[in-house]
Amino acid sequence: QVQLVDSGGGLVQAGGSLRLSCVVSRSSSSIIAMGWYRQAPGKQRELVAVITSGGSTDYADSVKGRFTISRDIAKNTVYLQMNSLRPEDTAVYYCRADLLRYKYWGQGTQVTVSS
Repeated sequence: QVQLVDSGGGLVQAGGSLRLSCVVSRSSSSIIAMGWYRQAPGKQRELVAVITSGGSTDYADSVKGRFTISRDIAKNTVYLQMNSLRPEDTAVYYCRADLLRYKYWGQGTQVTVSS
């Protein structure tokens, strides 16, 4: 089993930056991809960014050019650097690990962007 711990959320003004971290309980060659998702009140959870085991990345159109997903393999940690934050980025952000047969979620971290 894999456990994920999300952190780094907070309150920031529009235009500001935050960096989210997701620590994975153990390294696993079975992890196919790591992703960041977010869920705003009254909305469905949506993919924000993903990084594959090979290092490829992809982003939601709404965050391209502003957010960057990265990883530190030695620290078993995935990051989401968020710049030029907007009020519409306000949501609970969740980290997810995709294995061949299972998906594991972090507990979520709140990001609030004030206008």
